[in-house]
Amino acid sequence: MGFCQSYAAECAVDTAEAARITLNASTWAQIVAVNKRVNKSVRAMTDMDHLGVPDRWDLAEDGIGDCEDFQLLKRHLLAAAGLPKRAMRMTVVIDEKGEGHAVLTLITDRGDLVLDNKTSQILPWHRTGYVFIKRESQDAVAWVSLGGVTSPAMTANR
Repeated sequence: MGFCQSYAAECAVDTAEAARITLNASTWAQIVAVNKRVNKSVRAMTDMDHLGVPDRWDLAEDGIGDCEDFQLLKRHLLAAAGLPKRAMRMTVVIDEKGEGHAVLTLITDRGDLVLDNKTSQILPWHRTGYVFIKRESQDAVAWVSLGGVTSPAMTANR
């Protein structure tokens, strides 16, 4: 809620905007470049260590952030480059350590892809090894349950 109060435009949902990203060579190059640039330029640090608060969503404008801050900055930069923000959804997962983690899901014409600050490799959701809990709605300022869907990669690793 605090993030949306500070960055109202980042939370707004425009249902007239495309719900999918059409992947082509140019779009793919933009996505890869932004993912790598943000992963390299932002220093990972918990909100408690950085800001003295348990959790605060931000755009990592000072070059420091935790997982959701990386993804919010990626979405902001990709939207500024012309990709439809509606097709880029913040997503809450359980990671390989069994901990909560935020990633950015890109809904594309070739399937859902995940951008993650733990790797610069962009993976289809089912190859991440994560359990998917919820993601932002494409139709309203709300969260949609993903029912704890386990990616096949996670199932294969157990």
